[in-house]
Amino acid sequence: MPGVASGFYRMLIAAAALCTILLARRVHHGAISRKMLLLAILGGVFFATDIGCYNVAVLQTGAGSATFLGNNAPLIVGLFTWLLTRNLPSRSFWVALLLGSIGAWLIVYADHIHAPARTRGDLLATFASVCFALYLLVTERAREQMGTLTLVSLSTIASTVVLFLFAIGTKTSLAIPSGSSLASLLGLGVVCQLAGYLCLTYALGHLPATISSVVLLAVSPLTAVWAFLCFGEQMTPLQWFGGCLILAAVWLAGKMKDRAGLRRAPTIQIGE
Repeated sequence: MPGVASGFYRMLIAAAALCTILLARRVHHGAISRKMLLLAILGGVFFATDIGCYNVAVLQTGAGSATFLGNNAPLIVGLFTWLLTRNLPSRSFWVALLLGSIGAWLIVYADHIHAPARTRGDLLATFASVCFALYLLVTERAREQMGTLTLVSLSTIASTVVLFLFAIGTKTSLAIPSGSSLASLLGLGVVCQLAGYLCLTYALGHLPATISSVVLLAVSPLTAVWAFLCFGEQMTPLQWFGGCLILAAVWLAGKMKDRAGLRRAPTIQIGE
C-alpha cells in the first residue's frame, strides 16, 4: 500500500477506537480553551506529516537510512527548546543524545550499507523527524491543561483528516489489497498508534520533551529484539553494542528525570 494510505488507516482505526472509548466512558471534557484546541489540532497536523513522510521515505530509501534519519527528533527537540526558551538543555542531555544516536546508527548501519540512501527518501525521513519533534513539543505544551485521552483523541482526529485530504488531493489509492494488509493496518492502529501514543502523551504530562525524545531512541534495540523473537533475525556484535549504548542513553535520561523531579500532571481533565 502507498505510505500515505497506510498512515491514513492507522490514524482512522485509532480515531474510531478513541471515539468509542470516549462514548463508553461518557467522559466530560469541560471547557477547552481555543488555544489548547488549536495546539491539539496543530500537534495532529505535525504528526500526520511525520507519518506520511516517513511511510513514503521507507519505500524510497533503505530502511536503515530512513530509521536513522527519522531518529533525529531528540536533537531537533533540544535545538527547538533552546530557540524557544533560550534555555540550553543540560550537558547530560547532549551526552545521552550522543550515546543514543551512535547506538541507533550502529544498529541500522548494516541495513544502510546494503541499501544505499536515495536523496529524496532521505530528505523525507529527515523532514519527518522535524515534524515529530514539533509534535512532541506541541503535545508537551498542550498536556499542561489537557488530559491524555482528550488530547490524543483531538490530535488523532486531526491527523486522520489531514492524511485523508492529502490522499484525495494526490489521488492516492486507499484500497486495502488483502486480508493480511487489513490485519497489519489493525496492528498499526490499535497497538502502535492507540496504545503507544496514549502512553507517550501521558508521559509528556510528566516529563520534558527533551527527556522523552531520548528515551524514544530505545525503539531501535527493542525493534531488533522483536525481530529476533518473531522472525529469527540475527544481530551482529556491533549492533548489540549499539543497543547497549542506547540503553545507557535511556538510563542517563532517567537520571536527568530524577534530578529534575517529576512534573505535576494536570488535574482538570478526566482520563489523564
